[in-house]
Amino acid sequence: MLYTDLASVQVHGFCDASNKAYGACLYLRSTTFGGSVEVRLITAKSKVAPLEDLKRKKRVQITPRLELSGALLLSHLYEKFVASTAIQHTAFFWTDLTIVMYWLSSLPLRWQMFVSNRVSEIQHATKGCPWKHVAGEENPADIISRGMTPAQLQYERLCFERPLWLRQDASIWPSKAPEEEIDPAILEEKKAVALPATAESVSEIFSLRSSLFSLVRLVAGIRRFVHNTQHRQDRRTGFLTFPEQEQALTFLVQLAQQEAFPAEIAALNKNNPVSPSSSISRLNPVLVNGILCVGGRLAKAPVSASRKHPMILSHHHPLARLVLHYYHCKHFHSGLQLLVSTVRERFWITRIRSLANSVLHECVRCFRTRPKVLDQLMADLPSERVSPAPPFLRVGVDYCGPFLIKYPVHRATPTKHYVAIFICFVTKAVHLELASDLTSEAFLAAFNRFVARRGKPILVMCDNATNFVGAKRQLDELRQLFIDQTFQESVVHGEIEDGIEFRFIPARSPNFVGLWEAAVKSFKGHFKRTIGDRVLQYDEMITVLPQVEAILNSRPLTPVSNDPSDFEALTPGHFLVQRPLTAVPEPSLEDLQRNRLSMWQQAQDYVQQIWTKWSTQYLSDLHNRTKWTRKQDNISVGTLVLLKEDKLPPLRWKLGRVIRIHPGSDGNIRVVTVKAQDGEYQRAISKICVPPIRDNLESEQI
Repeated sequence: MLYTDLASVQVHGFCDASNKAYGACLYLRSTTFGGSVEVRLITAKSKVAPLEDLKRKKRVQITPRLELSGALLLSHLYEKFVASTAIQHTAFFWTDLTIVMYWLSSLPLRWQMFVSNRVSEIQHATKGCPWKHVAGEENPADIISRGMTPAQLQYERLCFERPLWLRQDASIWPSKAPEEEIDPAILEEKKAVALPATAESVSEIFSLRSSLFSLVRLVAGIRRFVHNTQHRQDRRTGFLTFPEQEQALTFLVQLAQQEAFPAEIAALNKNNPVSPSSSISRLNPVLVNGILCVGGRLAKAPVSASRKHPMILSHHHPLARLVLHYYHCKHFHSGLQLLVSTVRERFWITRIRSLANSVLHECVRCFRTRPKVLDQLMADLPSERVSPAPPFLRVGVDYCGPFLIKYPVHRATPTKHYVAIFICFVTKAVHLELASDLTSEAFLAAFNRFVARRGKPILVMCDNATNFVGAKRQLDELRQLFIDQTFQESVVHGEIEDGIEFRFIPARSPNFVGLWEAAVKSFKGHFKRTIGDRVLQYDEMITVLPQVEAILNSRPLTPVSNDPSDFEALTPGHFLVQRPLTAVPEPSLEDLQRNRLSMWQQAQDYVQQIWTKWSTQYLSDLHNRTKWTRKQDNISVGTLVLLKEDKLPPLRWKLGRVIRIHPGSDGNIRVVTVKAQDGEYQRAISKICVPPIRDNLESEQI
């Protein structure tokens, strides 16, 4: 039967469970335009009931759970069916237990953990599809739950031909479940729990200010206003006094305690002991002037009264967070141990260490002194790094220095010079050029010397240094001059198509091309270990640079082979001395024996062996990610960030907001555009930090 011949397609799922197993099955009911109905079994699955649950739970409780597990199995089967076919259909699900239908018709939060998790998953998988009741004798999944041998299954037609009512009109299908009384013990409904200091019971006054000092002054001002309206002959004027602020703090503590510990205060007012189930029963709480304080065991200690009987606060109440934040700032952003000890001289906050850790984590100033930059899964290598090419066809360039150099003039003052490092992306070969300064002219001169010795590259990658940007601008102007009609008729017509592409990485993002950063580090290591603090003359400097270059180009790219006859490793020098600047591709000579090769063919065979080793050994070593091995959550637009500046302390880093994101080819974000007060900046995420700023503290702490 073709799909185009069908008038409607329905999927019917059945589930059942017993004390031994539970299972589910799916049927496909199709109706043609001629009115004929076909019902076929699609798939079925069963699972053995867990023995541990049978031992722990009563039988009356385990059976509904197994029925619910069977319904979950049915929803998983239906998800696999939907994922593997594109047939337009409607779905119906059937069970023979009314409690399962009762569970599925209610919110998951109403039930205990086991039932709640499964009901939530079933409702999500079968969203929009009805659940109906079917009698147990008409349920084909009953065979799956009670088990059957293959010999018995051969004569059992229920699974393959029934339920027979599926072949008939929908009007005679089972319509509703029979009315049954459900034992409340089986429902596993959550019991109502009284939570202290919930968000609904907290007074709005604690959200009017974001710091304890401001809140106390606000309450003190309100109390003075009330006093002045009630006592016109005894009006208070001038600055708020210390006793007024202490009374305001006492009022706030009393209000917070009434919201967090109403039962304990009521018991103590009646001279009754606190309930043993109370969270502060071990503190032996007492009422001192209407304030709930710690009774404790330090009554005879030679310490202050506030330390003997500190005021109790709940860690759930917002006043406790304000107190911790106040003492943290008052003691110059103290650490955890000092913060806890200073707070407990006057307040006793339940679970103070966990709350103090949260306050320390949310402190922006502490974060800015120890910032942690973002990271993301290391990106794939670009094609320039993994595609075979002649040496220095695709290069990266960076500067290092300055280095002091003396000229052979009597009492000449040493001048600053820099070293331009060109590194090949494919072979890691290094070329060193001395630059007189950081101007674009000096870089162009060094670049021209590099091209004259190594050949013209097609791609030059560098960072956003000002001298590199200026050099690119001059090269672009020169190229525009070459494109002019006058020059096209000149001798340089053949060089027009052979332009050089300059590509810049995002500003201050050295991790985007770490190849030249590693070359700079290696050059500095060799140079400083050998020269130290000596000031070289110009002739000495231009002599040392090629020697260091030769050393860098002798570093092995792959480990030395285990073959006893192989005494050398693949190095960048193999590529430099075996290829002219304009090499012509040669046919492969791997299939010919070496004794049949001519002298030129042997040289070409040696070159091909070098590239074979590059492809088989060196290229495979690039698989490893040396760091950033895990994928992180992407940063979103609107996030408040700190711009990391290498030459500034963290407290002076600029604040900005992400206004644009630049996802890579894999969807991960490694570059963002940040808007600060003085302009827009493009940064890699390794150069930004996300401070833990809460909404109500953001405007104050910024």
